[in-house]
Amino acid sequence: MAVSSFFEGLKVVELASVLAGPAVGMFFAELGAEVVKVENPRTGGDVTRCWKLPTEDMGSPISAYYCAANYHKQVRLLDLSTEEGRGEAYRLIGDADVLISNYKLSSARHLGMDYETLRSINPRLVYGQLTAFGEAETLPAFDVVLQAEAGFLYMCGEAGREPSKMPVALIDLLAAHQLKEGILLALLRRQQTGQGAYVTTSLLEAAIASLANQATNWLMAGHIARRMGSLHPNIAPYGDIFYALDDKPLVVAAGSDQQFRCLCQCLEENGLATDERFSTNTRRVLHREALQEALAPAFRRQTREEWLRRFAGAGVPVGSIRNMQEVFERPQAQAMVLEEEIAGVKTKRVRTVAFDIR
Repeated sequence: MAVSSFFEGLKVVELASVLAGPAVGMFFAELGAEVVKVENPRTGGDVTRCWKLPTEDMGSPISAYYCAANYHKQVRLLDLSTEEGRGEAYRLIGDADVLISNYKLSSARHLGMDYETLRSINPRLVYGQLTAFGEAETLPAFDVVLQAEAGFLYMCGEAGREPSKMPVALIDLLAAHQLKEGILLALLRRQQTGQGAYVTTSLLEAAIASLANQATNWLMAGHIARRMGSLHPNIAPYGDIFYALDDKPLVVAAGSDQQFRCLCQCLEENGLATDERFSTNTRRVLHREALQEALAPAFRRQTREEWLRRFAGAGVPVGSIRNMQEVFERPQAQAMVLEEEIAGVKTKRVRTVAFDIR
């Protein structure tokens, strides 16, 4: 079965805007589900329709941002504050398999779109609910607020400088993956029981669940992560940036002593691998600045392409620092670009399903 038809016959109703909720809907759409996105005509629909770059057509009904999460969807303009709008929504939901909502719980109840109401209409419905901070808190938030509250903003940026926001709304996307996984499990259970379910997660919980080693560094070692730019608190050289002969930057990620020795061999700096300051990862972390000073001149001896060729042959993880144009010059990136019309506008985006099943 082709991945693009995996969920053929599944119907999803999306009562969500911005990125996290719509990203869940688009996941199902890319896998063949029928996804109906409900937008409010009274408020102009999903707010991201007007989140435009200065270079975009201000008269267009959509933005590049909106296109990032709203392909392969049927859009229905329904004012759920009216009986007519609610009635049409109930007809859509009556035979739906999944509903995705990021409405405030109080708003959902007021509009008759809460789980208890919809379960009485469709007992098989899997209802996926996204909140910002959990069901007990009603504070509004966008991704950057959760980056701040979950510690990401504190950690991101250069040492001694102000915090830096991640340039992609990753907390939204992490929460989308969490909700998607919960919905998939609920659908699996429905096959066994015939009953729907209420699945919920929050941006805060998804963010905290993704702190990974930074969380355990605190919980087990009492270490509060500080801003280190691209560097890693536990590994060196890892995230260190060096410039080649042609002034093009590379980032190094030597995750083991063996990889560090191979790095030194490629650079023809074998003495660094036996230097007591750098002979183990623990010592390299302690002497990070001295290591950077020793490595930087070596990288200046060859062009970036030559270094990449050498490192690839030796199994050393080193990458080019690419801008968006350079990213989409890669064949793998080009293969992920999809084109489609939305509201009569020709658009492009990257597919979000990045796996295959064979």
